[in-house]
Amino acid sequence: MNSTIVLDSFALVSFFHKELGWEKMQKVFYELSSSRQKALLSLINWGEFYYIIKRKVGKRKAEEALVLLEQLPVTILSVDERLVKEAAEIKSDYAVSYADAFCIATAQRSNGQILTNDPEFKLVKHIVTVVWLTDK
Repeated sequence: MNSTIVLDSFALVSFFHKELGWEKMQKVFYELSSSRQKALLSLINWGEFYYIIKRKVGKRKAEEALVLLEQLPVTILSVDERLVKEAAEIKSDYAVSYADAFCIATAQRSNGQILTNDPEFKLVKHIVTVVWLTDK
């Protein structure tokens, strides 16, 4: 992988529930592991992943998903005041969720590309690189 990969919760949920695009995520995780690289995940998007899984399949499965996530080549990034402000700026300018704004700000900060299938990211593809899990 030649560019930093930034994950949103959509990509992780797709992978964990074998939803549309999960095979691409599996390939990306394999390539990251093989090259000893890691994808980035904002702590805010980590929390979003947890609550989505909990809503879908309950607390026990959500806790299991977090344990499995720890086994993947993913670095969870904490948030600082500057990132919160950057995400707030994005949220104020674009009709994206607040959690997605953190993903976008993380990608901008790391000069990375976002892996997703979340249609909200179509609104920001001119300010950040978006790689779709399926052909759009």
